[in-house]
Amino acid sequence: MDIRQSTESTGSTGTIRSTETAPSAHGSHGDTAARQAFATEAVHAGREDLPGMGLHAVPLDLSTTYPSYDSRQEAARIDAFAATGARPDGPPVYARLDNPTVARFETALARLEGTESAVAFASGMAALSACLLARGAQGPRHVVAVRPLYGCSDHLLDTGLLGTEVTWVDPAGIADAIRPDTGLVMVETPANPTLAELDLRAVAHSCGTVPLLADNTFATPVLQRPAERGASLVLHSATKYLGGHGDVMGGVVACDEEFARVLRQVRFATGGVLHPLAGYLLLRGLSTLPVRMRAASATAAELARRLAGDPRVARVHYPRIGGAMVAFEPHGDPHAVIGGVRLITPAVSLGSVDTLIQHPASISHRIVAEGDRRSSGIGDRLLRMSVGLEDVEDLWRDLDQALDGGPAGCDARRAGHAAPVGLSARAAGPAAEGPARVPVPGRGGR
Repeated sequence: MDIRQSTESTGSTGTIRSTETAPSAHGSHGDTAARQAFATEAVHAGREDLPGMGLHAVPLDLSTTYPSYDSRQEAARIDAFAATGARPDGPPVYARLDNPTVARFETALARLEGTESAVAFASGMAALSACLLARGAQGPRHVVAVRPLYGCSDHLLDTGLLGTEVTWVDPAGIADAIRPDTGLVMVETPANPTLAELDLRAVAHSCGTVPLLADNTFATPVLQRPAERGASLVLHSATKYLGGHGDVMGGVVACDEEFARVLRQVRFATGGVLHPLAGYLLLRGLSTLPVRMRAASATAAELARRLAGDPRVARVHYPRIGGAMVAFEPHGDPHAVIGGVRLITPAVSLGSVDTLIQHPASISHRIVAEGDRRSSGIGDRLLRMSVGLEDVEDLWRDLDQALDGGPAGCDARRAGHAAPVGLSARAAGPAAEGPARVPVPGRGGR
């Protein structure tokens, strides 16, 4: 059995190393923030003013517009925003420009990622689109990118829908691919869907003065903070782990305040705003992010270990950094596995409290040309699983029968029509140890 892992191994324990303290960020409470542990920041960031307001729960502001009796002052504030992109001082003006609830989420996420600012959008793709438009507005439109990326990110770059031109390279070719008109380098690590990992420090070094955009959706700031490793822009599909319950859609870019101002202007002009209710749910999701990631990661690591020792599975992919994503390639028909699960939900997306499984070549990466899929490790047998918070034994029981062809196949095997293979035999498969041999998993959602 071949289990492939992509830099610092967690082995089969599922342990993850979130940093002890969260760095101070724009809008934070100074030295106190720098001393607080990450888990504490996840609970309290963006909420510091609540006691002074006599509140415990975060208020939800659903207003689309706000009264203003001084139109001269309002004109000055709008002029200032048009010129600088800075958040207006004083009360809100209009929901497309700013919203207090969304602003709380942005402040909290920036602190968790260790950046000055963050700007939230209606979806992860809206966030990526804003980054490309913002860089294009500043001049350079060429992008250097490393596959695999999320399928729709790949499609957006490859088709040039926003006027960009992309050069696809492997990580070692980044420096040579950079041109005078290169505006961004884009990577995703762990990658969707193969879970291949990149050395962000090395990639950032290769970028030189060109901004590095790192998609941190799979890892979240619990596992890594790309800004600490040289990334200028940190992208999240907030729909996934940041929300964590499969009931909210959003995207966010963590960055310095200078670029955040341009992103706010793009957001205002294009209208890709995050709804306040979504901002409320995402801020609430951050509170439990460290706990959810630790629990799901422990289960994912154990399932990866068992799959690696299972004769029905050809290859397992699990990142060294840990996390709740597992990809594997069965010897049999992967579509039969998708159709055979009962507890696990066959669906796109990831990062929810329940476990999801999907076939990237059919769904999340169907939009990517077949040759490009294959060359980046997305084969026709690859399945990607987002592990949730269910009990590991219940999940393994469901995978076990699905690998046998579903409930009917499992019943037949147990009736003696197939040689039984006990759980203990599979669980005794090799733990993921030693150096990586690299890569793991993504039409529609991620």
